[in-house]
Amino acid sequence: MTHTSRLLTTAAGIGALTLAGTAVPAQAETLRDALVAVYNTNPTLEAARANQRATDEGVPIARGPGLPSVNVTATHIEFLRQSGNSFTAPERNLGVNTQLQVPIYSGGSIRNGIKAARERVAAGQADLRGTESSVFSQTVAAYMDVLRTEALAQLAANQVEVLEVTFQSTSDRFEIGDLTRTDVAQAQSRLAVAQGDLRTAYANLVTARETYIQLVGRAPMGLEAPPPLPGLPGNVGDAVVTALENNPDLIAAKENAEAAGYDTEVAGAGRLPTVGFFANYDYSDFFGTLGGPVSANFLQRETTANAGVRVTIPIFQGGLPAARQRQAGARESAALEQLIATERSIIQQTRAAYASWEASNAVIESSRAAVEAAEVSLEGVRAENSIGNRTIIDVLNAEQELLSARAQLVTARRNAYVAGFTLLAAMGKAEARDLNLDTGGPLYDPEVNYERVRGRFWDWDRDPEPAPNSTRTVDIEAADAFIGPVLNPDE
Repeated sequence: MTHTSRLLTTAAGIGALTLAGTAVPAQAETLRDALVAVYNTNPTLEAARANQRATDEGVPIARGPGLPSVNVTATHIEFLRQSGNSFTAPERNLGVNTQLQVPIYSGGSIRNGIKAARERVAAGQADLRGTESSVFSQTVAAYMDVLRTEALAQLAANQVEVLEVTFQSTSDRFEIGDLTRTDVAQAQSRLAVAQGDLRTAYANLVTARETYIQLVGRAPMGLEAPPPLPGLPGNVGDAVVTALENNPDLIAAKENAEAAGYDTEVAGAGRLPTVGFFANYDYSDFFGTLGGPVSANFLQRETTANAGVRVTIPIFQGGLPAARQRQAGARESAALEQLIATERSIIQQTRAAYASWEASNAVIESSRAAVEAAEVSLEGVRAENSIGNRTIIDVLNAEQELLSARAQLVTARRNAYVAGFTLLAAMGKAEARDLNLDTGGPLYDPEVNYERVRGRFWDWDRDPEPAPNSTRTVDIEAADAFIGPVLNPDE
């Protein structure tokens, strides 16, 4: 079977088993609908976008110390006690100082700091992609878990009905002396176990639906079979190559390593000279108190101005710059090691996801054969039991084998789809841009905010007051285990 045909079987399988026994509401929901809701309203994703906007501000923050600065300082002084030898000292003074400073050379710290900030912006954008991919993977798993648990609950409910009929039939035959009390007890025991399994299946269904609500922000309504996954590789080698080129976590690790290299340069700049231009303008007003008795001989207001170039040459700082550079170098080494660790992890994740996807597809084939064989076996055992060649325990075992085979098939179909999406995520191909989601507007582009803020330098510039964009689930009713009328899966 080709990869495409296996994927189509995987995509439709769970939905087919589930929808066969479930009354689908008029407002059915698709996997695409769920992913769009997550993209637009999930708080984890919204928080990651906000954190990235905070990271964007690192560039103007790093650039700020390299731009001119202007400060005005006003000081009013009341001289409460004068020296006895001072006859002309003022009683009060208002001084206003205006200072302009223009950095000219800072040892490369500002230039490299800006470069490091830019690298961290790029790393943050990659991390945002990774968060989106991770949340989507969780959503796909939650979606498929709802379909799986609905199917398993349906199978469990159907098994209870079948065993109730078997128990009643066994009791009737016992009454006429055709079977023994042991046969009745065996049927009753299997029925009790099936009823307990049904309760567990209902609890698992509620858990799956609540997880879906947590991620998507609304209750699952008649989930449809998922569509085929796009772009799955033909072999594990192609998957690894694509992952090494596109995985967002690996890209972020590379950018962080680059930023750490610039941090080392920034730390080393502390031992280099700095050059800056300065200008000062001073205004003083003594309010007619300068000169005391002869104040008329003095100017009561005066202004001064000066300008110059300041060169600062560090001579000895107690080893501080060297320690900072060694510290930054050690962090750079850690970032480089983390890059290799991330690369190893990506390779492992990709290969494992591919193996899981392949194995689940193989399990689907074997489970389908097992279901067909178990159906034939059960039909034969029931027929043989009717003529006395088989015991009740043989019938009960055949029914249990069919249930197990069907449950295994449902789980394998779920696992294959989730593993396929996990493989896409490891390859960096599980984001909104890759899935062609119709989000009701343009996709969120973190580069837009970066371009908006990267060149801003006005001190009084600010954004609107923060407000949450995600939706709450407090008003959504608690999930139940209702799956509609139960039908025979054989129909």
